[in-house]
Amino acid sequence: MRLTRRAACLGLASLAACGPRGGAVPAGLPGRVPLPTAVRPPRFGDRDPVTNWSGGPAPSTYAVHGIDASRFQGAIDWRSAAAAGVNFAFLKATEGGDRLDERFAENFAGAAAAGVPVGGYHFYYFCRSPEDQARWFIRNVPRTPGALPPVLDLEWNPFSPTCVTRPPQAEVRRVVETWLSIVTQHYQQRPIVYVPIEFWRDRDVSRLPADYWLRSVARHPDEAFPDGSWTFWQYSATGIVPGIEGDCDLNVYGGGETLWRRWLAARRHG
Repeated sequence: MRLTRRAACLGLASLAACGPRGGAVPAGLPGRVPLPTAVRPPRFGDRDPVTNWSGGPAPSTYAVHGIDASRFQGAIDWRSAAAAGVNFAFLKATEGGDRLDERFAENFAGAAAAGVPVGGYHFYYFCRSPEDQARWFIRNVPRTPGALPPVLDLEWNPFSPTCVTRPPQAEVRRVVETWLSIVTQHYQQRPIVYVPIEFWRDRDVSRLPADYWLRSVARHPDEAFPDGSWTFWQYSATGIVPGIEGDCDLNVYGGGETLWRRWLAARRHG
């Protein structure tokens, strides 16, 4: 994912209750994300493709492809993207305790209307409490029936003008587990944790109560993360996708179409 430069509720139960009361959907967002009718094969390219993947099958051998997006992708034609084989989309929603991606609501509504399973992700900021950040995510990402699980994006951000701290491993695990606990309780979904190889090596975040979305753009994740299981693999940051101007991150789901439908049924809220 692209790096950016950049009255409290008490206790886990009350933190999880913050945000739209009763799971109400904020204005501009759909009331439900429909189930996909079919898995479409990908018809998009890569500006800088890897031609020889080591350690496992190439991304092209996987059945279910998708993207992640943020304001950097601009206005997206979601119907064109869906027709080209975008079968899921993770959208940047929040960062830290006070930043909201300006295109989140637009992208969420557009993807859902195009029949693309969609969910939001939170970019973690290591200079603010996990409680504040969980509350901010919950405030801005509704419990929409049919939505994909919430995602926690863990990466170092050396470009931040306000926070370049790198907490020790024990502290990282503590804050991550706190965020996951609050968010799991609120959405009643098993979350997803996004991790690039650099962060994984620096701060072991394996064995968390979450599914894993691993970034590896040069090697298969089975080789790059030999001690980590994965559900999603981000394999490129230079994708060319109809309906999107400029580069886009490309991803695959780790199983076939049947497993994908089972995963959706088990993970989707509502």
